Amino acid sequence: MEKKNELKSLRVFLAQPRGFCAGVERAITIVERAIELYGPPVYVRHEIVHNKRVVNNLVSKGAIFVQELDQIPAGAVTVFSAHGVAQKVEDTAHLRKLPVLDATCPLVAKVHKEGQRYSANGYEVVLIGHEGHPEVVGTMGRISGDVYLVSNTEDVKKLQVRDPSKLSYISQTTLSVDDTKVVIQALKKRFPKIIGPDVKDICYATQNRQSAVRDLVDHVDLMLVVGAKNSSNSNRLRDLGEESGVTTYLIESCKDLDSKWFNNVNSVGISSGASTPDELVNEVIDRISTFRKIKIEKRPGIEENVVFKLPKELVNHQLAN
Repeated sequence: MEKKNELKSLRVFLAQPRGFCAGVERAITIVERAIELYGPPVYVRHEIVHNKRVVNNLVSKGAIFVQELDQIPAGAVTVFSAHGVAQKVEDTAHLRKLPVLDATCPLVAKVHKEGQRYSANGYEVVLIGHEGHPEVVGTMGRISGDVYLVSNTEDVKKLQVRDPSKLSYISQTTLSVDDTKVVIQALKKRFPKIIGPDVKDICYATQNRQSAVRDLVDHVDLMLVVGAKNSSNSNRLRDLGEESGVTTYLIESCKDLDSKWFNNVNSVGISSGASTPDELVNEVIDRISTFRKIKIEKRPGIEENVVFKLPKELVNHQLAN
């Protein structure tokens, strides 16, 4: 019986695009280049991106990951993660004269600037995002005025603000595009004078990966998303698959696969979060090939060619503190 199942053909569709985005590539490169230029160890506050394989690879090269700045020795090269940090974290690093490299994704930094601009002009700011996510914590800590966090339409109904006529909104970059549109509509209905950027704050990579999954689910019986359990954008990809009615699993590695998932399945789609290295996807494909005879097909999709500049300190080989 097992032999028949192994020999049965299975179509494997790969989402395009998937995996690393420009912000993740930049963050990883910052840590690697810092280790090359200044020697190990280089200290990183929080996971540089939400992926254990990436973190472990950087640890093997000489990175040390910490939760807070007080775990970093005086004078040690310090990197802020791609998710961004609150102003008080940056201020503390400056007071301690830590040489800092900021790996905050430029698209996250753009949201910080938008929120700061609204606040400077006297607007209260509503942040659409998930409580406790590092990006949300960092964004809220970058805006000096009133910031209200909402995650869904129920939160919008309960929202109490000081002045509905001077209200703005921004959003976490890794949210579901569709869900965020619904929250924005609810905000506009309740607060007609609210201003904000539609869904433009949701990053290009998040939108592209969600579009690729929407395309995939029309062609497959089973959907796999390779990504970390604490990765917001990976969770949203899993949600999209489930909402379409296709059985969908979020897996961190090939070890999470269950051969029973592939019984009575003729086609499977594979995508991966923006912080998932392609080697993990390849390992998943290799493992599936031990269950079934596979034929790999790539779906057409958007070709991404975005590249973000490295911090000037790495370009000039001179760290600020």
